[in-house]
Amino acid sequence: MKHGAPHGAHVVHSVLPAHFTSSGLKHSRDLAPHPAKSYWRSKVDSGALWNIIQYMTDRQYNPILRPHLAENPSSVSYKTEMSKRTGDRCFPNYEINNTMPDYAKLPIQMMNFVTTMHCRDYLLIIDPLDVCDAQAKKGAPTLLMAIKTQTANFENREAIRETWGNIKTLGGRQRLVRRVFLLGKSKDLHIEEKLHLESEKYGDIIQWDFVDTFFNLTLKDVLFWDWFSRRCPHARFIFKGDDDVFVRTPAVLDYLLAEEADGSFSHGSRQANKMETFVVGDVISSATPIRSNGTKYYIPESFYKGWYPSYPGGGGVIYSGSLAHRLLEVSQKVHLFPIDDVYLGMCLQRLGVYPIHHPAFLTFDFPKDEPKEPCANHTILLVHKRSPAEMFQLWTETSTPSPECRNTMLRVKPRPD
Repeated sequence: MKHGAPHGAHVVHSVLPAHFTSSGLKHSRDLAPHPAKSYWRSKVDSGALWNIIQYMTDRQYNPILRPHLAENPSSVSYKTEMSKRTGDRCFPNYEINNTMPDYAKLPIQMMNFVTTMHCRDYLLIIDPLDVCDAQAKKGAPTLLMAIKTQTANFENREAIRETWGNIKTLGGRQRLVRRVFLLGKSKDLHIEEKLHLESEKYGDIIQWDFVDTFFNLTLKDVLFWDWFSRRCPHARFIFKGDDDVFVRTPAVLDYLLAEEADGSFSHGSRQANKMETFVVGDVISSATPIRSNGTKYYIPESFYKGWYPSYPGGGGVIYSGSLAHRLLEVSQKVHLFPIDDVYLGMCLQRLGVYPIHHPAFLTFDFPKDEPKEPCANHTILLVHKRSPAEMFQLWTETSTPSPECRNTMLRVKPRPD
Protein backbone atom coordinates (compact mmCIF):
# COMPACT_ATOMS: atom_id res chain seq x y z
CA MET A 1 0.00 0.00 0.00
CA LYS A 2 1.37 3.38 -0.98
CA HIS A 3 0.71 6.54 1.00
CA GLY A 4 0.42 9.82 -0.83
CA ALA A 5 3.01 12.56 -0.39
CA PRO A 6 3.35 16.15 -1.59
CA HIS A 7 4.68 16.57 -5.10
CA GLY A 8 8.45 16.25 -5.15
CA ALA A 9 8.64 14.82 -1.64
CA HIS A 10 10.64 11.67 -1.06
CA VAL A 11 8.37 8.66 -0.52
CA VAL A 12 9.66 5.88 1.73
CA HIS A 13 8.10 2.44 1.33
CA SER A 14 8.45 0.16 4.33
CA VAL A 15 9.74 -3.31 3.55
CA LEU A 16 7.25 -6.00 4.56
CA PRO A 17 8.37 -9.44 5.70
CA ALA A 18 7.88 -12.32 3.31
CA HIS A 19 5.81 -14.30 5.83
CA PHE A 20 3.37 -13.36 8.58
CA THR A 21 2.63 -15.27 11.74
CA SER A 22 -0.71 -14.73 13.43
CA SER A 23 -0.62 -14.06 17.15
CA GLY A 24 -2.14 -16.60 19.53
CA LEU A 25 -0.66 -19.63 17.75
CA LYS A 26 0.81 -22.86 18.99
CA HIS A 27 4.22 -23.75 17.58
CA SER A 28 5.66 -27.22 17.10
CA ARG A 29 8.72 -28.83 15.46
CA ASP A 30 6.46 -31.25 13.61
CA LEU A 31 3.35 -29.16 12.75
CA ALA A 32 2.74 -25.83 11.14
CA PRO A 33 1.64 -23.08 13.57
CA HIS A 34 -2.05 -23.55 14.41
CA PRO A 35 -4.58 -21.57 16.48
CA ALA A 36 -4.29 -21.91 20.24
CA LYS A 37 -8.08 -21.61 20.52
CA SER A 38 -11.01 -22.46 18.28
CA TYR A 39 -12.08 -19.69 15.93
CA TRP A 40 -15.71 -20.69 16.52
CA ARG A 41 -17.25 -21.00 19.96
CA SER A 42 -18.30 -24.58 20.62
CA LYS A 43 -20.35 -23.62 23.67
CA VAL A 44 -22.85 -20.84 24.30
CA ASP A 45 -21.75 -18.19 26.80
CA SER A 46 -25.09 -18.00 28.59
CA GLY A 47 -27.58 -20.50 29.92
CA ALA A 48 -30.53 -18.18 29.21
CA LEU A 49 -33.19 -19.82 27.05
CA TRP A 50 -33.31 -17.24 24.22
CA ASN A 51 -29.52 -17.12 24.00
CA ILE A 52 -29.31 -20.90 23.67
CA ILE A 53 -31.96 -21.06 20.95
CA GLN A 54 -30.39 -18.19 19.01
CA TYR A 55 -26.94 -19.74 19.31
CA MET A 56 -28.26 -22.96 17.79
CA THR A 57 -29.95 -20.99 15.01
CA ASP A 58 -26.77 -19.02 14.26
CA ARG A 59 -24.81 -22.27 13.93
CA GLN A 60 -27.52 -23.65 11.64
CA TYR A 61 -27.12 -20.71 9.28
CA ASN A 62 -23.35 -20.23 9.55
CA PRO A 63 -21.79 -20.64 6.07
CA ILE A 64 -18.40 -21.59 7.57
CA LEU A 65 -19.86 -24.47 9.53
CA ARG A 66 -22.22 -25.39 6.68
CA PRO A 67 -20.41 -24.49 3.41
CA HIS A 68 -23.33 -25.48 1.17
CA LEU A 69 -25.27 -22.45 2.48
CA ALA A 70 -22.97 -20.12 0.57
CA GLU A 71 -24.08 -21.77 -2.67
CA ASN A 72 -27.76 -22.16 -1.74
CA PRO A 73 -28.76 -19.80 1.12
CA SER A 74 -32.41 -20.84 0.93
CA SER A 75 -31.68 -24.52 1.47
CA VAL A 76 -32.46 -24.31 5.19
CA SER A 77 -35.93 -23.44 6.40
CA TYR A 78 -36.56 -21.83 9.78
CA LYS A 79 -37.66 -24.46 12.29
CA THR A 80 -36.90 -24.98 15.94
CA GLU A 81 -36.64 -28.36 17.56
CA MET A 82 -39.39 -27.31 19.95
CA SER A 83 -41.98 -26.63 17.25
CA LYS A 84 -45.23 -28.56 17.71
CA ARG A 85 -47.56 -28.46 14.72
CA THR A 86 -50.68 -30.28 13.75
CA GLY A 87 -51.86 -29.47 10.25
CA ASP A 88 -51.82 -25.69 9.80
CA ARG A 89 -52.01 -24.90 13.51
CA CYS A 90 -49.16 -24.36 15.94
CA PHE A 91 -49.83 -25.39 19.52
CA PRO A 92 -48.19 -24.28 22.79
CA ASN A 93 -45.18 -26.26 23.92
CA TYR A 94 -45.58 -26.77 27.66
CA GLU A 95 -42.49 -28.98 27.87
CA ILE A 96 -40.28 -25.94 27.47
CA ASN A 97 -41.05 -24.87 31.04
CA ASN A 98 -38.57 -27.54 32.14
CA THR A 99 -35.75 -25.48 30.57
CA MET A 100 -36.44 -22.43 32.79
CA PRO A 101 -35.93 -23.02 36.53
CA ASP A 102 -38.11 -20.05 37.48
CA TYR A 103 -40.89 -20.72 34.97
CA ALA A 104 -43.58 -21.15 37.66
CA LYS A 105 -42.75 -17.70 39.08
CA LEU A 106 -42.95 -15.84 35.76
CA PRO A 107 -45.73 -13.33 34.96
CA ILE A 108 -48.51 -14.86 32.89
CA GLN A 109 -47.57 -12.89 29.74
CA MET A 110 -44.03 -14.27 29.93
CA MET A 111 -45.33 -17.82 30.45
CA ASN A 112 -47.61 -17.48 27.43
CA PHE A 113 -44.81 -16.12 25.27
CA VAL A 114 -42.31 -18.84 26.19
CA THR A 115 -44.76 -21.65 25.37
CA THR A 116 -45.73 -20.19 21.97
CA MET A 117 -42.58 -18.41 20.78
CA HIS A 118 -41.84 -21.20 18.29
CA CYS A 119 -45.03 -20.22 16.39
CA ARG A 120 -44.70 -17.50 13.78
CA ASP A 121 -47.08 -18.56 10.99
CA TYR A 122 -50.64 -17.42 11.56
CA LEU A 123 -53.58 -17.31 9.18
CA LEU A 124 -54.88 -14.00 7.88
CA ILE A 125 -58.43 -13.38 9.05
CA ILE A 126 -58.84 -10.01 7.32
CA ASP A 127 -56.71 -9.23 4.27
CA PRO A 128 -57.46 -5.97 2.41
CA LEU A 129 -56.79 -6.37 -1.30
CA ASP A 130 -57.04 -2.77 -2.52
CA VAL A 131 -54.31 -1.10 -0.46
CA CYS A 132 -51.69 -1.37 -3.21
CA ASP A 133 -51.29 -2.81 -6.66
CA ALA A 134 -48.80 -5.57 -5.92
CA GLN A 135 -47.84 -5.94 -9.59
CA ALA A 136 -47.38 -2.30 -10.57
CA LYS A 137 -44.20 -0.53 -9.55
CA LYS A 138 -45.34 2.65 -11.24
CA GLY A 139 -47.82 4.41 -8.98
CA ALA A 140 -46.69 2.52 -5.87
CA PRO A 141 -47.09 4.55 -2.66
CA THR A 142 -44.21 6.60 -1.39
CA LEU A 143 -45.27 5.89 2.19
CA LEU A 144 -47.17 2.92 3.59
CA MET A 145 -48.41 3.63 7.12
CA ALA A 146 -48.65 0.42 9.18
CA ILE A 147 -50.25 1.23 12.53
CA LYS A 148 -50.30 -1.20 15.44
CA THR A 149 -53.66 -1.18 17.17
CA GLN A 150 -56.03 -3.41 19.11
CA THR A 151 -59.61 -4.36 18.33
CA ALA A 152 -61.20 -2.18 21.01
CA ASN A 153 -59.25 0.99 20.02
CA PHE A 154 -61.91 2.18 17.59
CA GLU A 155 -61.67 5.86 18.63
CA ASN A 156 -57.92 5.94 17.99
CA ARG A 157 -58.35 4.50 14.51
CA GLU A 158 -61.16 6.95 13.70
CA ALA A 159 -59.03 9.89 14.85
CA ILE A 160 -56.11 8.71 12.71
CA ARG A 161 -58.35 8.28 9.66
CA GLU A 162 -59.56 11.85 10.03
CA THR A 163 -56.20 13.45 10.87
CA TRP A 164 -52.64 12.31 10.14
CA GLY A 165 -53.73 9.10 8.43
CA ASN A 166 -56.31 10.80 6.21
CA ILE A 167 -54.76 10.16 2.82
CA LYS A 168 -57.32 12.32 1.02
CA THR A 169 -56.30 15.57 2.67
CA LEU A 170 -52.54 15.62 2.20
CA GLY A 171 -52.37 18.52 -0.22
CA GLY A 172 -53.33 16.50 -3.29
CA ARG A 173 -50.73 13.83 -2.55
CA GLN A 174 -53.13 11.03 -1.64
CA ARG A 175 -51.57 8.65 -4.15
CA LEU A 176 -48.31 8.91 -2.26
CA VAL A 177 -49.72 7.44 0.98
CA ARG A 178 -51.53 4.25 1.97
CA ARG A 179 -52.76 3.22 5.42
CA VAL A 180 -53.27 -0.13 7.19
CA PHE A 181 -53.97 -1.11 10.79
CA LEU A 182 -52.31 -4.24 12.22
CA LEU A 183 -54.29 -6.40 14.64
CA GLY A 184 -54.45 -9.76 16.32
CA LYS A 185 -57.60 -11.30 17.78
CA SER A 186 -59.66 -10.23 20.76
CA LYS A 187 -61.58 -12.63 23.01
CA ASP A 188 -64.62 -10.31 22.89
CA LEU A 189 -66.81 -11.65 20.08
CA HIS A 190 -68.99 -8.52 19.99
CA ILE A 191 -65.96 -6.29 19.40
CA GLU A 192 -64.72 -8.72 16.75
CA GLU A 193 -68.03 -8.38 14.89
CA LYS A 194 -67.70 -4.58 14.99
CA LEU A 195 -64.17 -4.88 13.61
CA HIS A 196 -65.40 -6.82 10.57
CA LEU A 197 -67.98 -4.08 9.87
CA GLU A 198 -65.22 -1.49 10.24
CA SER A 199 -63.08 -3.43 7.78
CA GLU A 200 -65.88 -3.55 5.22
CA LYS A 201 -66.35 0.21 5.54
CA TYR A 202 -62.72 1.34 5.34
CA GLY A 203 -60.72 -1.53 3.81
CA ASP A 204 -57.66 -0.76 5.92
CA ILE A 205 -57.67 -3.59 8.50
CA ILE A 206 -55.16 -6.46 8.56
CA GLN A 207 -55.90 -9.10 11.18
CA TRP A 208 -54.13 -12.36 12.00
CA ASP A 209 -55.27 -15.36 13.99
CA PHE A 210 -53.23 -14.81 17.17
CA VAL A 211 -54.19 -13.32 20.54
CA ASP A 212 -53.39 -9.60 20.59
CA THR A 213 -51.09 -9.08 23.58
CA PHE A 214 -48.13 -6.82 24.32
CA PHE A 215 -45.60 -9.62 23.94
CA ASN A 216 -47.17 -10.63 20.60
CA LEU A 217 -46.39 -7.26 19.01
CA THR A 218 -43.28 -8.85 17.49
CA LEU A 219 -45.60 -11.09 15.48
CA LYS A 220 -47.09 -7.97 13.91
CA ASP A 221 -43.63 -7.12 12.60
CA VAL A 222 -42.73 -10.47 11.07
CA LEU A 223 -46.24 -11.11 9.71
CA PHE A 224 -46.50 -7.58 8.33
CA TRP A 225 -43.15 -7.95 6.51
CA ASP A 226 -44.54 -11.06 4.84
CA TRP A 227 -47.81 -9.30 3.96
CA PHE A 228 -45.86 -6.33 2.59
CA SER A 229 -43.71 -8.56 0.36
CA ARG A 230 -46.84 -9.98 -1.26
CA ARG A 231 -49.37 -7.13 -1.21
CA CYS A 232 -47.39 -3.87 -1.40
CA PRO A 233 -43.80 -4.78 -2.35
CA HIS A 234 -43.01 -1.58 -4.24
CA ALA A 235 -43.80 0.97 -1.51
CA ARG A 236 -40.70 3.11 -1.05
CA PHE A 237 -41.04 3.78 2.69
CA ILE A 238 -42.89 2.26 5.63
CA PHE A 239 -44.00 4.00 8.78
CA LYS A 240 -44.65 1.55 11.60
CA GLY A 241 -46.00 2.97 14.82
CA ASP A 242 -48.59 2.93 17.59
CA ASP A 243 -52.18 4.16 17.37
CA ASP A 244 -51.59 6.74 20.11
CA VAL A 245 -48.91 8.80 18.36
CA PHE A 246 -49.34 11.98 16.34
CA VAL A 247 -47.51 12.17 13.01
CA ARG A 248 -47.00 15.28 10.89
CA THR A 249 -47.50 13.26 7.70
CA PRO A 250 -46.91 16.09 5.18
CA ALA A 251 -43.63 16.95 6.95
CA VAL A 252 -42.66 13.26 6.98
CA LEU A 253 -43.22 13.07 3.22
CA ASP A 254 -41.09 16.17 2.65
CA TYR A 255 -38.33 14.74 4.83
CA LEU A 256 -38.34 11.32 3.12
CA LEU A 257 -38.35 12.71 -0.41
CA ALA A 258 -35.42 14.97 0.50
CA GLU A 259 -33.53 12.02 2.03
CA GLU A 260 -34.19 9.91 -1.04
CA ALA A 261 -32.89 12.62 -3.35
CA ASP A 262 -29.84 13.42 -1.21
CA GLY A 263 -28.14 10.01 -1.20
CA SER A 264 -26.03 10.75 1.88
CA PHE A 265 -26.63 10.02 5.53
CA SER A 266 -27.07 12.61 8.25
CA HIS A 267 -23.42 12.17 9.33
CA GLY A 268 -22.21 12.98 5.82
CA SER A 269 -21.18 9.54 4.58
CA ARG A 270 -22.45 8.27 1.27
CA GLN A 271 -23.48 4.85 0.06
CA ALA A 272 -24.18 3.43 -3.38
CA ASN A 273 -27.74 2.56 -2.40
CA LYS A 274 -28.61 4.42 0.77
CA MET A 275 -32.17 3.08 0.78
CA GLU A 276 -30.96 -0.49 1.35
CA THR A 277 -30.05 0.51 4.92
CA PHE A 278 -32.38 3.44 5.63
CA VAL A 279 -34.14 3.35 9.01
CA VAL A 280 -34.79 6.42 11.17
CA GLY A 281 -36.42 7.14 14.51
CA ASP A 282 -35.69 7.79 18.17
CA VAL A 283 -32.69 5.50 18.58
CA ILE A 284 -32.08 3.91 21.98
CA SER A 285 -28.54 2.68 22.60
CA SER A 286 -26.80 0.78 25.40
CA ALA A 287 -30.10 -0.46 26.86
CA THR A 288 -30.31 -3.50 29.12
CA PRO A 289 -33.26 -5.75 29.97
CA ILE A 290 -35.53 -4.58 32.77
CA ARG A 291 -35.30 -7.10 35.60
CA SER A 292 -38.06 -5.60 37.75
CA ASN A 293 -40.89 -8.12 37.94
CA GLY A 294 -44.00 -5.96 37.83
CA THR A 295 -43.36 -3.92 34.68
CA LYS A 296 -44.67 -5.03 31.30
CA TYR A 297 -41.10 -4.90 29.92
CA TYR A 298 -39.80 -7.44 32.46
CA ILE A 299 -37.34 -9.94 30.96
CA PRO A 300 -35.93 -12.54 33.41
CA GLU A 301 -32.27 -13.56 33.31
CA SER A 302 -33.36 -17.14 32.75
CA PHE A 303 -34.77 -16.03 29.39
CA TYR A 304 -32.23 -13.50 28.07
CA LYS A 305 -28.79 -12.25 29.11
CA GLY A 306 -26.80 -9.46 27.54
CA TRP A 307 -27.22 -5.91 26.31
CA TYR A 308 -29.82 -4.93 23.76
CA PRO A 309 -28.60 -3.77 20.33
CA SER A 310 -29.34 -0.19 19.31
CA TYR A 311 -32.94 0.08 18.20
CA PRO A 312 -35.46 2.77 17.21
CA GLY A 313 -38.28 3.24 19.72
CA GLY A 314 -41.37 1.28 18.74
CA GLY A 315 -43.74 4.25 19.11
CA GLY A 316 -42.83 5.26 15.58
CA VAL A 317 -40.10 4.28 13.14
CA ILE A 318 -39.63 4.69 9.38
CA TYR A 319 -37.62 2.41 7.12
CA SER A 320 -37.31 1.90 3.39
CA GLY A 321 -39.29 -0.68 1.48
CA SER A 322 -36.08 -2.28 0.26
CA LEU A 323 -34.92 -2.71 3.87
CA ALA A 324 -38.30 -4.26 4.77
CA HIS A 325 -37.64 -7.05 2.24
CA ARG A 326 -34.26 -7.67 3.86
CA LEU A 327 -35.85 -7.65 7.32
CA LEU A 328 -38.28 -10.35 6.22
CA GLU A 329 -35.40 -12.54 5.11
CA VAL A 330 -33.17 -12.04 8.15
CA SER A 331 -36.08 -12.41 10.59
CA GLN A 332 -36.23 -16.08 9.62
CA LYS A 333 -32.86 -16.43 11.33
CA VAL A 334 -33.64 -14.45 14.48
CA HIS A 335 -35.73 -16.15 17.15
CA LEU A 336 -38.80 -14.20 18.28
CA PHE A 337 -38.23 -11.84 21.20
CA PRO A 338 -41.09 -10.49 23.34
CA ILE A 339 -40.33 -6.76 22.84
CA ASP A 340 -40.92 -5.72 19.24
CA ASP A 341 -38.60 -2.72 18.96
CA VAL A 342 -35.73 -4.70 20.52
CA TYR A 343 -36.43 -7.49 18.03
CA LEU A 344 -36.19 -4.98 15.17
CA GLY A 345 -32.80 -3.93 16.57
CA MET A 346 -31.68 -7.58 16.64
CA CYS A 347 -32.61 -7.98 12.97
CA LEU A 348 -30.88 -4.72 12.02
CA GLN A 349 -27.75 -5.80 13.87
CA ARG A 350 -27.52 -8.99 11.82
CA LEU A 351 -27.90 -6.96 8.64
CA GLY A 352 -25.13 -4.61 9.73
CA VAL A 353 -27.57 -1.69 9.66
CA TYR A 354 -27.38 1.07 12.26
CA PRO A 355 -30.57 3.12 12.71
CA ILE A 356 -30.39 6.89 12.26
CA HIS A 357 -31.38 8.98 15.29
CA HIS A 358 -33.55 12.00 14.48
CA PRO A 359 -34.46 14.50 17.24
CA ALA A 360 -37.86 15.15 15.59
CA PHE A 361 -39.06 11.67 16.63
CA LEU A 362 -40.32 12.20 20.18
CA THR A 363 -41.37 8.71 21.25
CA PHE A 364 -41.03 9.82 24.90
CA ASP A 365 -42.82 13.17 24.39
CA PHE A 366 -41.13 16.56 24.74
CA PRO A 367 -38.43 16.68 27.42
CA LYS A 368 -40.00 17.79 30.70
CA ASP A 369 -37.26 20.34 31.37
CA GLU A 370 -37.64 21.91 27.94
CA PRO A 371 -39.71 25.12 27.77
CA LYS A 372 -42.61 24.71 25.34
CA GLU A 373 -42.08 27.16 22.49
CA PRO A 374 -45.15 28.52 20.61
CA CYS A 375 -44.14 26.65 17.42
CA ALA A 376 -42.87 23.49 19.15
CA ASN A 377 -45.43 21.21 17.47
CA HIS A 378 -44.17 22.39 14.07
CA THR A 379 -40.63 21.16 14.81
CA ILE A 380 -41.52 17.48 15.13
CA LEU A 381 -42.20 14.56 12.82
CA LEU A 382 -43.81 12.41 15.52
CA VAL A 383 -44.79 12.68 19.17
CA HIS A 384 -46.03 10.02 21.62
CA LYS A 385 -48.40 9.74 23.22
CA ARG A 386 -51.58 11.61 22.25
CA SER A 387 -55.29 10.97 22.77
CA PRO A 388 -57.81 11.10 19.90
CA ALA A 389 -58.92 14.59 21.02
CA GLU A 390 -55.31 15.79 21.05
CA MET A 391 -54.76 14.35 17.55
CA PHE A 392 -57.60 16.51 16.19
CA GLN A 393 -56.21 19.58 17.95
CA LEU A 394 -52.66 19.00 16.69
CA TRP A 395 -53.81 18.26 13.15
CA THR A 396 -55.72 21.54 12.99
CA GLU A 397 -52.78 23.46 14.45
CA THR A 398 -50.10 21.98 12.19
CA SER A 399 -52.21 21.86 9.00
CA THR A 400 -52.90 25.59 9.12
CA PRO A 401 -49.83 27.10 10.78
CA SER A 402 -49.79 30.69 11.95
CA PRO A 403 -47.51 33.11 10.05
CA GLU A 404 -44.84 32.92 12.78
CA CYS A 405 -44.74 29.08 12.61
CA ARG A 406 -45.00 28.70 8.84
CA ASN A 407 -41.28 28.28 8.17
CA THR A 408 -40.31 26.50 11.38
CA MET A 409 -37.46 24.02 10.96
CA LEU A 410 -37.40 20.46 12.32
CA ARG A 411 -35.83 19.85 15.72
CA VAL A 412 -32.06 19.50 15.67
CA LYS A 413 -31.41 19.59 19.40
CA PRO A 414 -29.68 16.32 20.29
CA ARG A 415 -31.20 14.20 23.02
CA PRO A 416 -29.24 14.59 26.27
CA ASP A 417 -27.25 11.55 27.35
